[in-house]
Amino acid sequence: MARRRGNGSTPEYGEMGDRLRESRQERGLSLRVLADRLGVSPSLISQVETGRAKPSVSTLYAIATELGISLDELLFTDARATSPDGVGGEGEVAGGGAAHALPDIELPSEPVQRAATRKIIRLASGVVWERLTTASMPNLDFFFVTYEVGGASSPASEFQRHAGQEWGYIISGTLGVRIGFEEYALGPGDAIAFDSTTPHRLFNAGDAPVHGVWFVLGRRKVEIAPSAASPAPEGGRRR
Repeated sequence: MARRRGNGSTPEYGEMGDRLRESRQERGLSLRVLADRLGVSPSLISQVETGRAKPSVSTLYAIATELGISLDELLFTDARATSPDGVGGEGEVAGGGAAHALPDIELPSEPVQRAATRKIIRLASGVVWERLTTASMPNLDFFFVTYEVGGASSPASEFQRHAGQEWGYIISGTLGVRIGFEEYALGPGDAIAFDSTTPHRLFNAGDAPVHGVWFVLGRRKVEIAPSAASPAPEGGRRR
């Protein structure tokens, strides 16, 4: 069971696992087949489904993309019904995902999300997402994020990529962001925007927790050819 935090509420990991299992079985996928497609062990998928393990950010995105469902459907019980491609309206990705048609967005009926009642999900590797809307919104994520010391979206040798674009603003701490062959260090007041189909990794690059606001638009399932290998550094870092 997930623990309840003092300033909000966390989803039950068992319930998230139940939704994952139902979605996997609806698509006729065995644990081994899904694990092979994601490049993880069947035991990890089994542990997530039974609520005994928390997925990393990259694994969570990979699961949602492979099953063709939204993160909301996995994380939060109040996720709204969406169309089969996980978007409220029509949209397509052209030229490898750089151009997206904007979906129709239905705002929550309650406009104010109080700090004390945020929905919270604590992922593996020291990453915490706190939803900043009173209800789930299809195809859109608006989060207060925390990267604890040593926290990262994926292991150092791995990158994630998924549909959509991301915008982030750093409130405190130092966040390292690797996008393709470029690496950036973001401090308080810095912001970033990038295409999520580009291999990327986010990590705490300092000795204090990172706090920020993150916005992702267009995170629906699209066919993205896997990269042959993770990008290697070229010519040092950009700061």
